[in-house]
Amino acid sequence: MSKIYLEDVKIYAYHGVLPEENTIGTYYILNLEIHTDLWKAAESDDLNDTISYTDINEIIHDEMKIKSKLLEHVAGRIIASIHEKFSQIDYIKLKITKTAPPMKGEMKGASIELEKSFKPDN
Repeated sequence: MSKIYLEDVKIYAYHGVLPEENTIGTYYILNLEIHTDLWKAAESDDLNDTISYTDINEIIHDEMKIKSKLLEHVAGRIIASIHEKFSQIDYIKLKITKTAPPMKGEMKGASIELEKSFKPDN
């Protein structure tokens, strides 16, 4: 199985349960792993034979613009949108980290991770 990664994509957005999170916003870090067959592109050197990570990045940015209370909801939308455009994907794993969650104590961030297999036998 071949994999595509987008690592540490940094986006400013407005997600959260608290009203101030939807007004002030914060940075989010996204890490994405996609499993698909890349061998045709490896042989052809043709963008049409692969999944453009530029297109994936655009989907991520578009979905992050839509305010949501829960990061789980945002991640679910991103995964669904990516698979809708690229049905040849077998598996997607997405981790979203809120870099400045409104909680006590110092931390690098609070994260959720969703993964979904699109193989028919799963």
